[in-house]
Amino acid sequence: MSINQANLLGNVGNDPVIRSTQDGKKIATFSFATSESWKNKNGEKQEKVQWHNIVIFSEGLANVVERYVKKGTKLFIQGSIQNRKWTDKSGVEKYITEIVLQGFNNKLEIISTPDKSNVSENDEGGSYSSEVDISDDVPF
Repeated sequence: MSINQANLLGNVGNDPVIRSTQDGKKIATFSFATSESWKNKNGEKQEKVQWHNIVIFSEGLANVVERYVKKGTKLFIQGSIQNRKWTDKSGVEKYITEIVLQGFNNKLEIISTPDKSNVSENDEGGSYSSEVDISDDVPF
């Protein structure tokens, strides 16, 4: 048995890019920063930031990202770690590690937006998972 799951709490580093596949399904991508902080021997605050590439293939979550997420939004993300390799136009092999939200057991929770300190279910935010169809056509 094995588990491939990343749980990240951090901030969106750039406005998400929304693209569509040839069959019209949305894909959202953005950079994501997580950080840790501590005090050194002199009592000075130190911080280390890690950057992550986020790719969302789940159309429901991509719709949520398109509507509500922008640079600076604080999110909780649950996805899988995937490594990808390709050859660029000049023949150089490139590698990238991504956190991918696709299929089931993925989660995106909006913690706060840059212009709101806390986001509740009634304030355009909340928790979204790929098992749920997020739609404006909900009858209630």
